[in-house]
Amino acid sequence: MTELLTRAQYEQIASKLTFPSKAIIDGRSVEAKSGRTFATTNPATGEKLADLPACGPEDVDAAVASARQSFAGWAKQHPAVRKQALLRLAQLIEDNLVELSVMESLDSGKTILDCQTVDVPETVNCLRWHAEAIDKIYDQVSPASNDHIALVVREPVGVVGLVLPWNFPLLMLAWKIGPALAAGCSLVVKPAAETSLTALRVAELALDAGIPAGVFNVVTGSGSQVGEPIGRHMDVDAVSFTGSTETGRRFLNYSSESNLKEVVLEMGGKNPSIVMDDADDLDAVAAHIVNGAYWNMGENCSAISRLIVHSAVKGKLLDKIVAEVKNWHVGDPLDPDNRVGPLVSEAHYRKVASYLGDGVKVLHGGETSKGRFVHPTIVEVESNAARHAKEEIFGPILTVITVDSLKEAVAIANETEYGLTASVFTGNGKRAMRAARALRAGTVTVNSFGEGDITTPFGGYRQSGFGGRDNSVHAHDQYTQLKTIWLDLNDDETADF
Repeated sequence: MTELLTRAQYEQIASKLTFPSKAIIDGRSVEAKSGRTFATTNPATGEKLADLPACGPEDVDAAVASARQSFAGWAKQHPAVRKQALLRLAQLIEDNLVELSVMESLDSGKTILDCQTVDVPETVNCLRWHAEAIDKIYDQVSPASNDHIALVVREPVGVVGLVLPWNFPLLMLAWKIGPALAAGCSLVVKPAAETSLTALRVAELALDAGIPAGVFNVVTGSGSQVGEPIGRHMDVDAVSFTGSTETGRRFLNYSSESNLKEVVLEMGGKNPSIVMDDADDLDAVAAHIVNGAYWNMGENCSAISRLIVHSAVKGKLLDKIVAEVKNWHVGDPLDPDNRVGPLVSEAHYRKVASYLGDGVKVLHGGETSKGRFVHPTIVEVESNAARHAKEEIFGPILTVITVDSLKEAVAIANETEYGLTASVFTGNGKRAMRAARALRAGTVTVNSFGEGDITTPFGGYRQSGFGGRDNSVHAHDQYTQLKTIWLDLNDDETADF
């Protein structure tokens, strides 16, 4: 991994960056057909970074037409050719790791520490993993009689719309383009309007890597002018969306009202972490809780949002959590000593800050500071019915709920409309497995916080997910169709053997 630099060195790199300023359609950098633009700004300072094309339906039409024209050629490429192109793209991203990390930090408010040690390296790892899977995912032959052979083969679904969130711009791009390009699909990518820069830069690098023009298009703009036209487009075969549950519902409507395109949704969460009275090493538990609650400023669909803690260890654990939080410094995201940066936008800052009112019982934190900073906060509620326990805050606010048994803890954990992730901390292996089985979530971690890794599927139950999973070989399912090819071998002349 590239060594971390000093704040001054990152500021020097930032001062020399050239930001992308045009959409990528059919391998060309283009303005919006309307000529309109919008500004993308640095959340920490409010400074404008670049003016980007405010694309509209006509630009989506051009990108889809380009993707459709390029699809057949890309899909028919030998798997080894697609594999090498993806590996070259991964290498180019790694070659530009520091610059991409700084660009991501400036555009999103994410700390340079997270960008350089997590997001960009994991982007590279994701693309390499899916590249290597291209020639290792086998088709199938069904059980056969002497009179037939039945092949079950995967084919790329076609033109895919990829609609990205603003909280992990580069990594979520990789989660989607990795398996989609590996499958042989051509793409129309809509990055979040708040965080479009790194998607555009990666599209430029993709051309350098030899991915054909038209296979990887990036169209910038708003949800209504770009996202909805992708969702309603009659020549888009599938959409993969990561974002809010409210917006995810719209993509199901768009599909039902257009061509019934396939839709995969990864959406919100209100993720519980259960800590029982027999949990081992409360110092380690506290470190996991703090990381889960405040990593990426809590702007994380899998963030630990509810701490459901046994009354017997509540006081001791909270003391250790507060001590651990003091190591999470708040400030300039280009300072590698800081763990908490600004929230992504003024609107989101106002939303998160609103949860610091309402007479809520604040156990720690509760402060805000100029520049959209919300400091790590712990609040306590009487029951799971409280607003802080039910609504997805998507910020650095941890809600504490006290219980007296594992049965009560699991019941409260499951009392939510979401079901993305959950965690349980206990020193009893049988209790851990019973809880993991009972928790209604797509990923359950035991004695840790996490999402698994590239080899494990990621997605949710209920209103956290729909239609498929990201990561692992299962991610390829959403970008492929299954076809049965039936060969009848029955021939009168050879029927006797």
